[in-house]
Amino acid sequence: MNHNKWDLSVLYKDEESFLADLASFKALIGEVKAYNGKIKTGEGLADYLALDKKITQVYIKLAFFSSMRADLDRKNADAVADESKVEIALQSLLSESAYFEPELLAYGKENVEAFLAAHPEFGEYSFQFEKLFRGQDHVLSADKEALLSHFGSYAGEAGSLYSLLTVADYKPKKAKLSDGREIEVNLSNWTSLIGKAEKAEDRKAIFESLYSYYDDRKNVYGEIYNTGLQAQLATMKSRGYSSILEEHLYGNAIPLDVFHNLVDVASSEEGTAPLKRYYELRRKALGLKKHRSYDRFLQLAKSEKAYTYEEARDLFFASIASFPTDFQSKAHEVLKEGYVDVFHSAGKRTGAYSNGGYDIHPFILLNFEGELDDVFTLAHESGHSIHTLYSEEAQPTLKQNYTIFVAEIASTFNEHNLLDYLLQGDSLSHQDRIALLQKAIDEICATFYRQTLFGHYELLASQLAEKGEPINAATLSSIMVDLYKKYYGIDIAEEGLKPLVWAYIPHLFYTPFYVYQYATSFTSSMLIYERVKNKEAGAFDGYLDLLRSGGSDYPVEQVKKAGVDLTSKAPFEAVVRRMNELVDLLEKELEK
Repeated sequence: MNHNKWDLSVLYKDEESFLADLASFKALIGEVKAYNGKIKTGEGLADYLALDKKITQVYIKLAFFSSMRADLDRKNADAVADESKVEIALQSLLSESAYFEPELLAYGKENVEAFLAAHPEFGEYSFQFEKLFRGQDHVLSADKEALLSHFGSYAGEAGSLYSLLTVADYKPKKAKLSDGREIEVNLSNWTSLIGKAEKAEDRKAIFESLYSYYDDRKNVYGEIYNTGLQAQLATMKSRGYSSILEEHLYGNAIPLDVFHNLVDVASSEEGTAPLKRYYELRRKALGLKKHRSYDRFLQLAKSEKAYTYEEARDLFFASIASFPTDFQSKAHEVLKEGYVDVFHSAGKRTGAYSNGGYDIHPFILLNFEGELDDVFTLAHESGHSIHTLYSEEAQPTLKQNYTIFVAEIASTFNEHNLLDYLLQGDSLSHQDRIALLQKAIDEICATFYRQTLFGHYELLASQLAEKGEPINAATLSSIMVDLYKKYYGIDIAEEGLKPLVWAYIPHLFYTPFYVYQYATSFTSSMLIYERVKNKEAGAFDGYLDLLRSGGSDYPVEQVKKAGVDLTSKAPFEAVVRRMNELVDLLEKELEK
């Protein structure tokens, strides 16, 4: 076995066993229709839930295996086809079970609560049912739910089309450098190449060789994004939400104020002041006439340090050596051989993620290049997987799946800690301190400001859709130009292709209104970490309670119990203050 590859045989040993389970899944779906009209009795509900539990366990295993295997090589048509088979079967399940929620709502909240009291074996459904009754105004009649379910596969079509165009059909281009050399530029190496390019013309050539792919297809990307927006708009109207934003926030009871407080603070003059100051500081320190958006990959301090995967892993382990033994053991567990796919390969999905839950051991996907950023990515994804193990340990199966809103807390908590560990090292040189201060500031830029900017973009684009305005590549690019001026003070129209950044961000297509949660999670984890760092009584226990709570409560409430109230502007203003402090420290260090 390749020690740096996933061992997916722990899920299915071969294609035959996968197909056998898929056949079982389809057979179980066939049993669902038998309970139509029988949910209004305790006995019928018990039988349905027992079947639902079986279906969920089979589906999760099928979905995890098929999606991860396809992610290892999006050019593998058979693997992608198997992933599609599972997705099609899921749509069949949603169609066959469309009657369930309307019938359960008709049964009534008091009757359901009495049923759960009499049947503790189904207690893991309690929070799921609570959310259903909370949102009952947005659940339609059984026949209308059945009708909507037939269009379910189209709702995710934008993500599927984006994946095919950006990953399956992707062919890297070459950039011609000023010295005559030609180098291949792809989604995995372009930031590293720019970071090492000393000449502005070479950085521009590298950037344009990547973004020219989106430029050549910008009208298609624009229509794909519009397709996703129209699907969201249809859902909003069908279910009676006041906006597309509310549609995405309502299910997890995230107050609209949380989103708007974040955007208001991050995009205000006071909020953007330290960001603009940092970019001007960078411009002067780097001797640039103008700081282009892609110049953010240039390092203020030169470091030739490269890391092997083993060194990165050991560095992460060393950074958590003062944490509780159980936390450390879980960190070692999630990085065991067979559960981490380390290096880039042809057709492999870009980026990184952790996938697990529902009693399945988490798997981590990386595209490790040996940069300092890769060390932090390893710590980041390990945080997700550690979170999953705590959730699986403390919660029943159906309450293990925590929301995206809290997911990024565990990952960025690890990053805060790793940064401090490195900064507190005895052997730091002047150059090392500059590099790490830049790393700390860049983390706020990327996770707080940049992700909020993208969330702001989604809000503006969704509002255009709600007004019936045309959505195309030109419209979407124009929004980005305005927002980059507002947040960064940079005119990306001068960069030619940069306004197409909306086509470069996969989450905008795969999971709308996802990225702003990086910023809320970063805010929460920063404040939680500060409490742990300052050794406040019960701070780490409170943090572990958050991890153990899994998906058993609404996310804003989970975070509030850990000591952070995101319904006020104060937490977001604290991030701006931290940004100012770090820019001050960097400025002093650069003056030495």
